[in-house]
Amino acid sequence: MSDPYSEVISLLEPQARFSKLVHAAGAFRVHRDDVEDAFYCSLLSGQACLQVDRKQPLMLTSGDFVLIPAARSFTFSSVDPKPPVNLISQPIEGEDGVFRLGPSEGEAGVQQLIGYCTFTSPDAELLVSLLPDLVVVRGEGRLSALTGLLREEVRSDRPARNVVVEHLLQVLLIEAFRSGAEPNATAGLLRGLADLRVGPTLRAMHAAPERSWTVPELAREAGQSRSAYFTRFSQIVGTPPMTYLLNWRMTLAKHMLRSGHMSIAEISDKTGYGSPSAFSTAFARYVGSPPARYARVVRSDRSVEQAASGKHEQMLP
Repeated sequence: MSDPYSEVISLLEPQARFSKLVHAAGAFRVHRDDVEDAFYCSLLSGQACLQVDRKQPLMLTSGDFVLIPAARSFTFSSVDPKPPVNLISQPIEGEDGVFRLGPSEGEAGVQQLIGYCTFTSPDAELLVSLLPDLVVVRGEGRLSALTGLLREEVRSDRPARNVVVEHLLQVLLIEAFRSGAEPNATAGLLRGLADLRVGPTLRAMHAAPERSWTVPELAREAGQSRSAYFTRFSQIVGTPPMTYLLNWRMTLAKHMLRSGHMSIAEISDKTGYGSPSAFSTAFARYVGSPPARYARVVRSDRSVEQAASGKHEQMLP
């Protein structure tokens, strides 16, 4: 059976921007309101308070891991002592590469490994909408080990570094999502996969997107009536089943078109359309341009980016 999370994360094309080790002492508060990338934090020791956007503050203790696929802002602060109301701390990088918060003297009571990653897929916004907006995993040592490995690789200059970083990041994201799977999670793919009724139908759609799925057929797969299944799927995943299937098929189609390895007819077959013309009509309605034109524009943009990248490398000393 297909693994939907592996597929989504692979299609997101994550790339590690950077990660850093932060030691904090005394009272501190860091606030960021310019976050555009996914953010993760592994608390290695101590206690801290994390507030994401306008959600309730989250108390973190040693061994906790937090992943925010699309944060707009967050505040990270000390618990004991509680920071003054107007305090805003600025991390200072030491000679050893470790960043320091709070007074420079004294033992660091809080240690954390934080990082940012970018989703480079053109479909990142749609794919991220399938993910929970916040994942919290408590006491899972595998995540701490993975973040440590990722940090070491990001800071290294070893052969095949970029490939290793990409795969480590994918493993980290997958481990975070499956470790954080809870029935009470926010609506999205994670909650859907954890549901005993909806989960099997999601996996079935991902395993065979070319199949002519219908709501009654999916409802039978879930062991529910059509109306009960439709309502349950929509509430748990956040979108109706046929809308989810259309979004997933079009995401796959755009990925196949960008790869340039398949014909329109082959893509039509793999995404469940009876003919290339039916696929082209559906694709143009969804994307805004026919698949052939979309592929040409993507290849042209890619050529421009590669030329610009090559020119930049030639200018480097």
